Amino acid sequence: MTRRFLFVLGSSRRDGNTELLARRAAEQLPEGVEQQWIDLAAHPLPDFEDLRHDSDHVRPTEGSAALLLDATLAATDVVIVSPLYWYSVSAHVKRYLDYWSGWLRTPGADFRATMAGRTLWGVTALAHQEREVADPLVGTLNNSAAYLGMRFGGVLLGNGSKPGDVLNDTEALARAKTFFAQEAPLARFPYETD
Repeated sequence: MTRRFLFVLGSSRRDGNTELLARRAAEQLPEGVEQQWIDLAAHPLPDFEDLRHDSDHVRPTEGSAALLLDATLAATDVVIVSPLYWYSVSAHVKRYLDYWSGWLRTPGADFRATMAGRTLWGVTALAHQEREVADPLVGTLNNSAAYLGMRFGGVLLGNGSKPGDVLNDTEALARAKTFFAQEAPLARFPYETD
């Protein structure tokens, strides 16, 4: 299968540090690898309503939910591009991930089977020098991938607060050059052992 990357932009700031870092990493993808970039601020999802036990699910046919469902199902690689907001993913990204719960029950989507074996990646910028503060964000993405039987390529971390700061993080820019070239292992929950 030809690789197709979906970059899900979750920042409240256009062209912020996280997006800049993601674009640097995406520049390294081989020619011919399709990229789709969707800005969640420009394509907002309504509040998620959990209807697991109350209602029949209907596949969305228009609007942001339809766009994101179709793009997610078409991607071999989903890249969550979220700044570190209060030590986790942004509200935009959290809402997008909440929609995955509904898509698991959407007739004809076969969301779990389709996503199994595909790869989830993350890119984030944080203001802390101590990268451990991003562990909740990394855990959210890893565990989401594990739940769906996806591969997890990890999270590309960069440092930056003011717009453009991440471009001064030479270590992050160096990691960006090979980030998507690494082999992504099957995601596992922390309690799973070899």
